[in-house]
Amino acid sequence: MKRIVVLGGGESGAGAAVLAKKQGFDVFLSDLSEIIAEYKALLDSYEIVWEEKQHSEELILNADEIIKSPGIPDKAPLIKKLHAIGTPVISEIEFAGRYTDAKMICITGSNGKTTTTMLVYHILKNAGLNVGLAGNVGQSLALQVATENFSYYVLELSSFQLDGMIGFKADIAILLNITPDHLDRYEYKFQNYVDSKFRITQNQTANDAFIFWDNDPVIKAELAKRNIQSAMYPFAIERNEKTKAFIENDELIIQTLKSLFTMPTTELALQGMHNTYNSMAAGLAASIVHVRKESIRQSLQDFQGVEHRLEYVATVKNIRFINDSKATNVNSCWYALQSIKTPVVLILGGTDKGNDYAEIEELVKGKVKGLIYMGLDNAPLHTFFDGKVQNIVDVQSMEDAVNAAYKMAGEGETVLLSPCCASFDLFKNYEDRGKQFKNCVRNL
Repeated sequence: MKRIVVLGGGESGAGAAVLAKKQGFDVFLSDLSEIIAEYKALLDSYEIVWEEKQHSEELILNADEIIKSPGIPDKAPLIKKLHAIGTPVISEIEFAGRYTDAKMICITGSNGKTTTTMLVYHILKNAGLNVGLAGNVGQSLALQVATENFSYYVLELSSFQLDGMIGFKADIAILLNITPDHLDRYEYKFQNYVDSKFRITQNQTANDAFIFWDNDPVIKAELAKRNIQSAMYPFAIERNEKTKAFIENDELIIQTLKSLFTMPTTELALQGMHNTYNSMAAGLAASIVHVRKESIRQSLQDFQGVEHRLEYVATVKNIRFINDSKATNVNSCWYALQSIKTPVVLILGGTDKGNDYAEIEELVKGKVKGLIYMGLDNAPLHTFFDGKVQNIVDVQSMEDAVNAAYKMAGEGETVLLSPCCASFDLFKNYEDRGKQFKNCVRNL
């Protein structure tokens, strides 16, 4: 009997273990950290053997195949040992893809992928399609393949998930943009990260679709070097002979082989240029799977947005508070600053992933009246911004950050939490960081 070992007992790991068990494999799950009660109960209900707070190598190195959580880097000693003895190491998505014939609509990019994923799912679900939501959002794909029977899946894929995917194929691949991120996991080489993102097109054939942002210089340069087999659906602000979605006279226009869709940009639920791109990408995907125009229009009008992404929290004494905790890289913060029209007090900081803050330097100089550094190590921020902005305060908690921002901001101005960094130094994750921000604002 084939032995499958799952490393990591979170959402993706627990789901992968359940699917492996249902497929009749000998399954063992191991997590270096503590496994949360809900996942222990799930594993126990399927009689899956598991361990926590350790990796017993004698129970792991004898695996025929390893399913690895995307959070475990390839340079982890145990993964190096597995590679050295030639054990295949794959992702949960790769594994789950083997056991379903559902159509896969896969979204990646440095920014906007959660919003676009939720928007595609919203359109397809409202149109009555039998659709699941997985990847970085929703339940694990493997668990849904094991327990549900969806005809379509909308998957948000990070570069870490794509790295562990070999035979998996996207029927519709969406690549929104590529800017430097997670370079600490890619030997600080941008090309390695770019290659990772382009894995979304691997194994695609002429029957598949590739939707991408035509104005992205990195994507453009890569397309010139690559021989991509799938049908191309570029989107851009301005029409050219190849674009399938664009803006003309304040109308969003989507042109596919079979249909022409138009809608005033003022009617889109998501406002701001970056969100217009997300709406284009989602509208193209929906058109390709033949969702009716009226249904697409309705869904683009009534979509509610994503928590922790440019989320309006409250106005206190005419100061607006915006939660953009999901901005874990510099480019996300750039989008946020660009979309705000008033002077800004910016809260940033956390675990720096080798960030280059030059991308937001001009916007900070032009719009930001004060910076609040919220992290255990704020040295990189001080090195870059000190002397460029008049008011700078260091804090070690969200409560102090919100109070300092409230004091610094004037009437008619905006306090923006858009950290540019991962959250793991002071918070459990970006959701925890965003929730603490919202609670502190509501307590003002």
